[in-house]
Amino acid sequence: MRPTLFIGALAGALSLALSAAAQDAGPAKVGQTSAGSTLTDPAGMTLYTYNRDMTGYSNCNDACATAWPPFLAGADAKAAGDWSIVHRDDGKLQWAYKGAALYHYAQDKPGGASGDNAAGGKWHVAKP
Repeated sequence: MRPTLFIGALAGALSLALSAAAQDAGPAKVGQTSAGSTLTDPAGMTLYTYNRDMTGYSNCNDACATAWPPFLAGADAKAAGDWSIVHRDDGKLQWAYKGAALYHYAQDKPGGASGDNAAGGKWHVAKP
């Protein structure tokens, strides 16, 4: 194969791989927190799941959502791969990972995971 053809093919393959990786990246990232590797929002805040939720549905509303703010999705958010959108009772959209709605903990600081196993073990850090 001529060098220019090889470089062109390599560039095309790299472009496809990067495009696929960007689609799978989702709205959160893997971050290091006090609980180890967890899903975090772009600001480095740990994300949590709630045992009382059902796949694709949030049971955390009203006072619960004040203590555990949902990881909200914008109106233009698109589900892809392991990432989906939950339609909340308040009409807002919330991100879910592998069907589990994602939340912040109001008392956390970036890199913290003080909500892990809270409320009698009902809350857990979201693991990638």
